[in-house]
Amino acid sequence: MSPGEAASPEAPADSPEVTDAPQSAGLVRFRSCRWQQPKDETSPVEFCTHREVKPYAGTTAFDADAWCSDCQFYKLRRAPKKREPRDEYSY
Repeated sequence: MSPGEAASPEAPADSPEVTDAPQSAGLVRFRSCRWQQPKDETSPVEFCTHREVKPYAGTTAFDADAWCSDCQFYKLRRAPKKREPRDEYSY
């Protein structure tokens, strides 16, 4: 680097944004709900897939703070429990 060039502190355009701001209670609850559809190649935003919510909120205008704070359809995602191997289930 020559003396006339300044180091560019910019991050690459495709890097995810990192913030230290606390998340709202609705967003935290939405992220742990089984109806949550995460971002992927088919949907550029997160949204709720519940049949009572999706027709009203859609996929692009979903707001977790408006829906998830006191959602009556909330279902917690559960990790499957590890089963202990038993002799009676051998194949």
